[in-house]
Amino acid sequence: MASVSSSSLLNKAVRQQYMSLPQGQKCQVTYIWIDGTGEALRNKTRTLDTEPKSIEEIPEWNFDGSSTYQAEGSNSDMYLIPVRMFRDPFNLDPNKLVLCEVLKYNRLPAETNHRASCNEVMEKVKQHHMWFGMEQEYTLLGIDGHPFSWPPNGFPAPQGPYYCGVGANSAYGRDIVECHYKACLYAGVKIYGTNAEVMPSQWEFQVGPCEGIEMGDHLWVARFLLHRVCEDFGVVATLDPKPMKGNWNGAGCHTNVSTEEMREEGGLQYIEKAIDKLGKKHPEHICVYDPRGGKDNMRRLTGLHETSSIHDFSAGVANRGASIRIPRQVGQEKKGYFEDRRPAANCDPYAVTKAIAITCLLEEEEKGAK
Repeated sequence: MASVSSSSLLNKAVRQQYMSLPQGQKCQVTYIWIDGTGEALRNKTRTLDTEPKSIEEIPEWNFDGSSTYQAEGSNSDMYLIPVRMFRDPFNLDPNKLVLCEVLKYNRLPAETNHRASCNEVMEKVKQHHMWFGMEQEYTLLGIDGHPFSWPPNGFPAPQGPYYCGVGANSAYGRDIVECHYKACLYAGVKIYGTNAEVMPSQWEFQVGPCEGIEMGDHLWVARFLLHRVCEDFGVVATLDPKPMKGNWNGAGCHTNVSTEEMREEGGLQYIEKAIDKLGKKHPEHICVYDPRGGKDNMRRLTGLHETSSIHDFSAGVANRGASIRIPRQVGQEKKGYFEDRRPAANCDPYAVTKAIAITCLLEEEEKGAK
């Protein structure tokens, strides 16, 4: 039996007795934010007198930044600035989940608040109607750190039957995947789909298409929902880009990109121009495609297991071993989108989408303005 948390074994029937109690006109609002690691999420809940109808009706709040790797104890208060509101699939309507930006005592963005600068860039390129879709891979673990449903003292059969697999010997943890999917739909997250991945206990969900800053907002909340669902089942979802050493696939966050010009007739020429620009900035992008300046991707982008080498930039039609893949249908129709396969599973979507927008759309304009 997989190692699950003790709290997941508590009596859920007793819990449901309390969860079904009426709450009058009051509303529970759960504030969600990214902590000082740049990867983990934190949350806390407060009561509002009435259900908020818009993000503007949700008040700012604060928290102790010295307990989240974001401040010194002598000056620890940090501001929570609500930026996007979702329905709460755990406490149900009228309760809300609210994604927040974090500001320091001087009301400047915290070091891991990449949303603020991303939003500035997305405002500059909004006339291009830039769409993103991000494919979030993750791996299920027991709380002992061992992959969920793997043999306690060994390994499952080699990769092959697991990708989009069905059956108890191929799909490990589908209950979690399906509950997460429904939680995203209820919340209003733009989840596009899901599938089992190449390594057993590894799954993927896709979010998008989202325009501009919306991409990062929806993916971070989808990640929060994943961790909460896993908590209920007593297991852990890791976004580590290479959770198992050896001949096992890593985990990425492939990022699909298009502008209005790329989606129109003859858009392939704009896709090719964007890819050319990305190739010239390969080292800079690698530095922001994981939280550790490329060190996490060093373990994943080996040139094996459907990845390109971290040291080389490549592009190709229907090539999953390239840095940038042009889908076969896009190559045939001469319009659509491209897929950047380099971002790691634990990337910050704000940092990734910001870098892509700057490289593809802004740098040439800024040079021309000088």
